[in-house]
Amino acid sequence: MKVGTAINIHKALVTPVVLGLMWFFNNWSTEAFIYLAIHGSYSILWLIKDSLYPDKRFDEKQPVAIAIIFVFLPLAGYYIAPYLLISRHVTLTPPLLALVLVVYIFGIFLHYVSDAQKFYTLQNKKGLIEEGLFKYTRNPNYLGEIMIYSAYAAMSLHWLPFLILSGWVFGFFIRNMLAKDKSLSRHAQFAEYKRKSGLLFPKFF
Repeated sequence: MKVGTAINIHKALVTPVVLGLMWFFNNWSTEAFIYLAIHGSYSILWLIKDSLYPDKRFDEKQPVAIAIIFVFLPLAGYYIAPYLLISRHVTLTPPLLALVLVVYIFGIFLHYVSDAQKFYTLQNKKGLIEEGLFKYTRNPNYLGEIMIYSAYAAMSLHWLPFLILSGWVFGFFIRNMLAKDKSLSRHAQFAEYKRKSGLLFPKFF
């Protein structure tokens, strides 16, 4: 099984899982529907992205059991946020809802636009990408994804989804960002690019 297949199964299950939780806990609140809208739309966009400009890293094949245990099940930890939100019938203040939507929307922009920029730029020019969303941060896609999942975690009003997200950040995202830096360091202009850009957060000065 491709690693990407296990990821896509997780994404495809988000909407039915959230709807199932809403039905099981009889929670048809505004908060539940907003969660369904933002996590469901992110997942659909992921599947569209995978069909239009896929990430070649996810073409790696693994035995089915390995893909389930080490890819799908860790990703399933992201189902904890909707469970906590919906099962506890959490009510959010309007300012917090507004903040969640702003963080989510900016995260979606950074994540999907930067992935598209990287994919189509490398189709025509190999080497460093130092312009557009990559001008000030070397990993705008990871920053966007962290913002997206921070929005989901905030909606739960619980510490556990933030703990799960931090596990992904320190166990996967940062490791990949550092490995990417190591790979890009073979380019002569990388040292100057690294000086002018942030690893994750934009560096403007």
